[in-house]
Amino acid sequence: MQASLTWPSQASSVVINTYSLLSKQLSFLPGGSLLNPKFPPQLPSKPIHSLSVSATTKIKPVESYNLKTHISNLEKLLAEPSHDQEQIQEQQPSTEKTNSKNNYKRFLEALDLSRMWPDMMKQEVEENLSPKQFQRLLSPSPKYSPRNSLASRWPEYHGSNDWVGLLDPLDENLRREIVRYGEFIQAAYMAFHSDLATPTDQAPMLRHVTLPERSYKVTKSLYATSSVGLPPWFDDVIPDLGWMTQRSSWIGYVAVCDDQKEIKRMGRRDIVIALRGTSTCLEWAENVRDLLISVNDAEESPPSQELLQAKVECGFWSLYKTRGTHIPSLSESITREVQRLMELYKGESLSITITGHSLGAALSVLAADEIKKSVADAPPVAVFTFGGPRVGNRGFANRIKSNGVKVLRIVNSQDMITRVPGMFVNETLDYKLREEVKANTMLNILDNNMPWAYSHVGSELRLDSKMSPYLKPNADVACCHDLEAYLHLVDGFLASDRPFRSNAKRSLFKLLHEQGSNVKKLYINKAKSLQELNFEQGISSPLSLQNCLPSPSSYY
Repeated sequence: MQASLTWPSQASSVVINTYSLLSKQLSFLPGGSLLNPKFPPQLPSKPIHSLSVSATTKIKPVESYNLKTHISNLEKLLAEPSHDQEQIQEQQPSTEKTNSKNNYKRFLEALDLSRMWPDMMKQEVEENLSPKQFQRLLSPSPKYSPRNSLASRWPEYHGSNDWVGLLDPLDENLRREIVRYGEFIQAAYMAFHSDLATPTDQAPMLRHVTLPERSYKVTKSLYATSSVGLPPWFDDVIPDLGWMTQRSSWIGYVAVCDDQKEIKRMGRRDIVIALRGTSTCLEWAENVRDLLISVNDAEESPPSQELLQAKVECGFWSLYKTRGTHIPSLSESITREVQRLMELYKGESLSITITGHSLGAALSVLAADEIKKSVADAPPVAVFTFGGPRVGNRGFANRIKSNGVKVLRIVNSQDMITRVPGMFVNETLDYKLREEVKANTMLNILDNNMPWAYSHVGSELRLDSKMSPYLKPNADVACCHDLEAYLHLVDGFLASDRPFRSNAKRSLFKLLHEQGSNVKKLYINKAKSLQELNFEQGISSPLSLQNCLPSPSSYY
């Protein structure tokens, strides 16, 4: 392996000035080079200032000795000296000892090791991933480890303080909770695709859902109904795809934690509402009905022209409020089930967590708003959305905030769905303009009269698919919006100014299976090699499994 080392310009003068000092101070490097203890220190045959140092100089390290080891040893030199070093330094004159330490420290600081770490770690991941490590990352079998107790801080992780101080850098406990709620959505997708059709002549039964958590049980199936339909002849054209044109479709479920150990760990009994994304033709048709409509209650007096009206997208509102032939609306199903569970567990500490992806993210926000507005004494409500579009205007966002609904939007910067619908995309500028009273009044008037004046709600955890060492930097639109890709990015996210988490353990199996064309060729080749090796050894390859449970959460 070859490594290219770029010398910062500010390091040159430091190297030249310290050459003579390092020549005299061999005792500073006792027993060999601290960069590579296997070999004794060797000084160049001529001064460093006469050497030609190029920004593209290739340095070939000694066999079995890599760049990571060198940088690790460099950082150790900046730490406190060892006992042997202290004894040697005590024998030196104090002035000479101080100058040696200061010059050497300045030299190492000039290397700016912090800038080298991300590239080094990426290189290590890409080139030194052992077959055993890669096989573990490809395993479809979840291996859960005990989670930390959240009992003393659960309101904070549930958004009581809008997740301030927990997002960048990302808190480890919050990361696990986000991935966990994402897997509830994956279970909704799997349940829908296992039984696509919805009966039209009778009320549907409770659908079986394979939950990622044994501590939860499903209590209610949820359906969304479109207010529009396709002509009857359309079914004759595609007779085998009738589910694509059905007006009512299974879209998610309500589940409640029913395990006392988990309730104790979380500090409350959690009610989860999980909603999948767009899957049928009529759901796509509703998505593009992007005109804003008012959602003010009939008993409320209409706001003045200068005050913002609460408006949401017409298509989202239609799917949320429309009743089916034998099926209540999604709105009715959710509010009634929440009221039933609140009565069933009356006197206990409860929380409501609503989570959704894409279309499900938009419907999650609508459901949270209605629960807090219509259900008396509702417990704390938090929303975790993945790849969600804008739902309404600023008036609706203000209403969400005033009702005490906490929303955390998990956003991939490369996901275009998170930037629609709406014509105003620079929300930072919009916030700044509204600080002026006159400008705010004018913008409110425009918002009330323009049909595409959308705004996001809540807090944001911003990810970037380009940070993943596994995904191609030019991953396509489908990959950037894919739920598994989102969970992969959450599992590896440390902070906006830090590289992908080197010890991320989330399985790559589902990502390879669903987004193989967007995974770097290096890992596709390694996966194929591993598959061939498994077949030679008579072991079933994980890549041969077409149906699998959701990938495991991140473990610590």
